[in-house]
Amino acid sequence: MNKQLSRLIQEVACYLLCSVAMLLVLPTHAQAADRQITGKVVSAEDKNPLPGVTIIVKGNNTIGTATDAEGKFKMTVPEDATLILSYIGYTSQEVAVGTQNDFNIEMASDQKQLTEVVVIGYGTQKKGDITSSVASIKREDFVKGTVRDAAQLIQGKVAGLRITTPSGSPTSNTQINLRGINSINGTSNPLILIDGIPGGLNTVAPEDIESVDVLKDGSAAAIYGTRATGGVILITTRKNRGNNTRSTVEYSNYVNIQTIARRPKLLTGDDYRQKIGEGIDYTDYGGNTDWLDEIMQKPVSHNHNLTFFGGNSTTNFTGSVNYRNWEGIFLRSGQNRFTGRADLNHAMFDNKLKTNIQIINRITSSNGAVSPADNDAAYGYAYRQAMIRNPTDNVRTETGAWQERDGYFYENPVSLLNESNYEAKFKEMRMSGSLDYAPITDLNFKLLVSNVQNSNLEGGSTTFNHTATRLSNQNATAFRSTSANNENLLEFTGNYAKSFGKHRFTLLGGYSWQDATYEDFSASNWDFPTDAYDWNNLGAGGALQKGQAGMSSTKNKWQLAGFFGRLTYSMDEKYLFMASVRREGSSRFGINNQWGTFPAASVGWRISKERFMEGLSGVSEIKLRAGIGVTGTIAGDPYLSQISYNFTRTEGAFIGGKWVPGFVPARNFNPDLRWEKKEEVNAGVDFGFLKNRINGSLDFYSRKVKDLLYNFPVPVPPYLIGSMLINAGTMKNEGMEVLLNIVPVQTANFQWNTGFTYSTNRNKLVSLSNDQFEADNDFFDAGYTGEPIQVSTHRVKVGEPIGRFFVWKSVGIDEKGAWMVENKDGEVIPIANATPEDRQYYGNGIPKHNVGWNNSVRYKNFDLAVNMRGAFGFDILNFQSMFYNNTRNKAYNMLKTAYDPIDGKVLNNELVYVSNYIEKGDYWKIDNVTFGYMLPTLKGLKNARIFVSGLNLATITAYTGVDPEGVDMTGFAPGSDQRDKYPTTRTFTAGLSVTF
Repeated sequence: MNKQLSRLIQEVACYLLCSVAMLLVLPTHAQAADRQITGKVVSAEDKNPLPGVTIIVKGNNTIGTATDAEGKFKMTVPEDATLILSYIGYTSQEVAVGTQNDFNIEMASDQKQLTEVVVIGYGTQKKGDITSSVASIKREDFVKGTVRDAAQLIQGKVAGLRITTPSGSPTSNTQINLRGINSINGTSNPLILIDGIPGGLNTVAPEDIESVDVLKDGSAAAIYGTRATGGVILITTRKNRGNNTRSTVEYSNYVNIQTIARRPKLLTGDDYRQKIGEGIDYTDYGGNTDWLDEIMQKPVSHNHNLTFFGGNSTTNFTGSVNYRNWEGIFLRSGQNRFTGRADLNHAMFDNKLKTNIQIINRITSSNGAVSPADNDAAYGYAYRQAMIRNPTDNVRTETGAWQERDGYFYENPVSLLNESNYEAKFKEMRMSGSLDYAPITDLNFKLLVSNVQNSNLEGGSTTFNHTATRLSNQNATAFRSTSANNENLLEFTGNYAKSFGKHRFTLLGGYSWQDATYEDFSASNWDFPTDAYDWNNLGAGGALQKGQAGMSSTKNKWQLAGFFGRLTYSMDEKYLFMASVRREGSSRFGINNQWGTFPAASVGWRISKERFMEGLSGVSEIKLRAGIGVTGTIAGDPYLSQISYNFTRTEGAFIGGKWVPGFVPARNFNPDLRWEKKEEVNAGVDFGFLKNRINGSLDFYSRKVKDLLYNFPVPVPPYLIGSMLINAGTMKNEGMEVLLNIVPVQTANFQWNTGFTYSTNRNKLVSLSNDQFEADNDFFDAGYTGEPIQVSTHRVKVGEPIGRFFVWKSVGIDEKGAWMVENKDGEVIPIANATPEDRQYYGNGIPKHNVGWNNSVRYKNFDLAVNMRGAFGFDILNFQSMFYNNTRNKAYNMLKTAYDPIDGKVLNNELVYVSNYIEKGDYWKIDNVTFGYMLPTLKGLKNARIFVSGLNLATITAYTGVDPEGVDMTGFAPGSDQRDKYPTTRTFTAGLSVTF
C-alpha cells in the first residue's frame, strides 16, 4: 500500500474515531416530561391564526411541535421549560412555561428581511430601500464543504454572476464573469473590496467571511468609477459586533481527497498489440504502462481555522488563523497557505469616536515541478505527454534511466515532473486603520487609510537528466525571479442622515486616493557544472559566458484620485430615490483625458406599502425599481498613452567600426487615450409573498460599452510604428436575471429551504471604428488551436454575437478516411482543397442559459445542503477529441473512440480544425452535497458539528470531454476545452467544527 493511501486511511480513521468518541462521552439530555400544555398562536397585527409555527423547548431540540391549521398546539414539556417559537416572516420569541397550562401567544411581523443591512459602496443600506440591482449573501447561506476561495461561497446563488473552476490545480483560482464580456483589451473582472480595501478572492480565508455583496448594475457600481464595469464584489469579514461582553472560540477543520473528474479512455498496451495483430502499424515495446496513473497521485489535503472573539461594547477584537495544505492530483503539485487576521475596535467619548485597526498577513508557498511562466502549464504539458505516450513503453530503461524516445514534442512525462524543481513564496501584509467620528447624532465622518505590501519569490531548475539536456544540450537550467508591489489607499467620507415626518434622506460625500508601485527582476542561466545548485548559484552557468543567459527588470507606478457624492431619499417608505456621481482621474490615460465623470441614478416604488394593497394579506413586498449608471474600464498597463522604445542588440548601426545597439520604437504617443465607458440601464422588481416565505427578484438590463480600446493601423510616418491602441468601437450586452427563494416546509423537526437562479445574456459587437479611425476589417480573430494545426478558433464580427467558432464545416469523410467539408458556395469538397475563405461560423461558446438550484434541509439535528448548477445553449471545442480522436499518427497514443467509424468509415486525416470537434456543451451538475450532524453539547461547549461533503459529484451531459464546466469562459475564445490544462477534480471531504 503506497504512502498516500496509508496516510488517507489514517486521517479518515482518526476523524471517525474522534467523532464516535465525542458521541459516546457527551451526555444526553433527559427526556423526562412532567406535564402537557396547550395553546394557540396568532398574528399580532390581524389576530389571524398562524399554522406551521415551529415550537421547541430551549436547550432540547428533541422536544418540539408545530401549530395546526387553526394555529393550535399541544405538547408535553419539562416543568421548567422555556418555549422558542419561530415562523417565517415573524420575529422569533421565547415564552417561559412556569405554572401555566394554556397559552395565547401573539407573534409580531418580522421586517428583518426588509430592514436587513446590505453593504453598498461606501456604506450600508436597508434591503427594503435598495433601488439598484444588488445581491447579498450572508454567512448562513454560503456553500458548505471544501471551498477554494470567496467566489465559491456564493457559486450558483447570484443570478448573472457566473463562477467556474476550470482547473483542478491547488494553485488556481475560480473564474468570475458578471453579465457577459465587456471589453476587448481591458479587463472584465469585478472590482473586489475586502472591508473597503481592494484585494482578491484569496485575500482572506473563506471561513473568515461574514457576507458577500455584489453590486451588479451601473447605478450601484458607478460610485467606484473607472474600476467598476465588471461589477463590484464587497467582502465583509467577521467581526465582534456584540454589545455585551463576549468571549468565543471557534475551531473548524476538514480533510479531503480528490480524483480526476472524468478520466480519458486511451488505448492500452493490450489494445496496441491487438491492433498490431489486425495489421495496423504500431510499435510494441513490450510493456503495459498507464501513463496517466504514473503522473498522478492520491492527494490528501487538510484545512484548519481558529477564530477568537472577545471584548465588550467599548473595546472588542476578532482574531483568526487559517492554515490550508492542499495537494494536487499530479505528482509534486501542491500549495500551503497561512492567513492570519487581527481586528481591534475601540469606542470613546460616549461612542462619538470609533477606531478600528486591522492587520491581515498571508503567506502562500507552492512547491513542485518547474514552470518558468505558468505553474499550471507545466502540469498541463506533462498531462499532454501522458496522453500521447506509447502505452507499451516503460517508464525507465533496464539500467534505471528514464526511457526517452525521439519524436516531435515527445517527452517522458514522469521525467518532466521528477527532473525539475519549482518553488514560490508569496507574502502579503495588509494594514488598515479607520477613525469614525460623529460630532452630532445625524452626522459622521470617516477616515480610512491602508497599506498593502506583497512580494513573490520564485525559483525553478531542471537537472542533467531532464529532457532539456537531451533535446537542446542545456545541461541543467535555472531561473530566479522576484517581484514586489506596494499599494496605498486613503479615503475620507462624510455622511449625513436625517428623518422628518415621512421623509428620510442621506447625503454622502468623499475623496479617494490610491497609488501603487510595482517592480520585478528575473534572471536565468543554463549549462551548469552540476545540477545540485538548483537556482541558488545562477552565475555558475556557462550560458552567461556565451552571452545567452537571460536577465530582465521593470518598474511601474500608477495613481488614482476621485471625488464622489451620493444622495438617497425615501418618502413614507414607498417612494425611493438614489443619485450618485464620481469624478475620477487616473495616471494611466493620456494627458488630454485623465479625468472622467461617472453619474448614476435609480428610483424605487414599494407598491406593497400603498393603501390599495392592504387587503392582500399574502403580499409581503412588491417593489419596482429602475436605474441607470455609467462606469469605466481602466487600462491594464500604466503607460499605454506614452511613447516607448525597446533597447535591442539585434537592431542598430555600425558607428566608428563598432556595432552600436539601437532603440526601436515600441509604442506611439497617444495623449487622447481614455477609459472605456459602459452605460447601463436596469429595471427590476423585488417581491415577497406569504410572510416572505416566497421571495425573490427579477431584473432586465441593457449595457453598452463605448470607446473600446482596440489596436488600429496608423500610417508611418507621422507615427513611429504602424499600430496604436485607440478608443473606438462599441459592444452591447442585454439580459435577464431571476432569483426565487422558497420555504416549502417548516415544522418543529423539519425545514426545507430552496433557491433558484436563472440568467440569460445576449451580446453583440456593434462597431470597431470611430470618427477618425477605421479598422482594417470588420472582424478580429481570437483563440488558437496550437501546433500542429495552428489556426485561430473564433471570429468576432461587427453586428454579430461574440463567442462564435470560425471553422471548416465537416460533412463526413471519404472512402480514404479524409474529411469532406462545405465550401463558401455550399459545395462539398475534400479538406485538402479547402481555403481559409471556406471557413464559416458554427456554434457559440457562451451559454444562453445559466441555472442554479440550491437546497438546504434540516431534520432535528441533521442538516443537508445540495447545490446544483447547469448551463445550456452553448458549444465546446473539444481539443482532446481534435488531437487524440484520429488514427493518422501512429507514433502517438489516442482515445479508444478514434477507431469508431464515421459514416461507416474510420478517420485517417492529418490533424485539422473542423466542426466535428465542436460539441453541445449543455450540462446539469450536482456540484456540492454536504451532510452534517449537530452533536449534543457539553457544558461550556456552545455547539459541535461533524459533516461529510462531496464537490463536483456528478455531471449529466452529452459532452464527451473531461468536464463541460472546466472550459475557459473568459475573453473572446469561450468554450475552448484546451488539451494542455490541469483537469478538474472531484473532492470528498470530512470535517468538524466546534464553538466554545
